[in-house]
Order: sequence, then structure tokens, then C-alpha cells
Amino acid sequence: QVQLVESGGGLVQPGGSLGLSCSVSGLTFSLFAMSWYRQAPGKEREMVASIDRFTGNTRYLDSVKGRFAISRDNAKNTVFLQMNSLKPEDTAKYYCSAADIRTRYWGQGTQVTVSS
Repeated sequence: QVQLVESGGGLVQPGGSLGLSCSVSGLTFSLFAMSWYRQAPGKEREMVASIDRFTGNTRYLDSVKGRFAISRDNAKNTVFLQMNSLKPEDTAKYYCSAADIRTRYWGQGTQVTVSS
């Protein structure tokens, strides 16, 4: 079955960096657009970054532009999110997602907490 497994979350001080990884199995990774979403307590889930399946084009939430970078390694079925200059408002549970025209799959999420 399809599995998306996130790793790399944790506690970091404001201004620090974290790198998230999402390992995917059970689907043809190269045919899926990959995204990172986040959800903070009491808030709706929002898309943070996405990367196209063919062109590698990326999109970002305005509040993370210039600080976060999404990338993918199709040979390793893995998508990454490098997060720099983290702010307390980046605190949330981060989810990996794989989507094609018909289906969207989700990981279980990894917690990122930005606090001094």
C-alpha cells in the first residue's frame, strides 16, 4: 500500500533551521506532484510548498518564501523541505502529500516547534 513517512521534525530556536524528509513507497513517485502542508492547533491545514512532478517547478506560501526550499529525489522516492530562519509562527505539524489528477495521499505528519 501507499506509505508516506515524514522525519526530521523537532524543537528549534527562532532563527534556526530544520530539514524535513518524506520517504514514499507504494506508488510511482516520479508521476506525483509532492507537497508539504502544515497545520497549527486551531487553524486550517495550509500548503507550505509544492514541487511539480515533471518540470520541478516549485510554489511556496508567501510567508515562507525565501526561507523554505522544497526539493525531490526521484531516484530515492524522497521529498525534502529545508526550513531556515524559522519563526515561532512556523510551529505546526508538517505533512507530506503526494497527488496526481485523481488521488491525494498523506503522511502522518511530523511536529515542528519553534521556541526559545
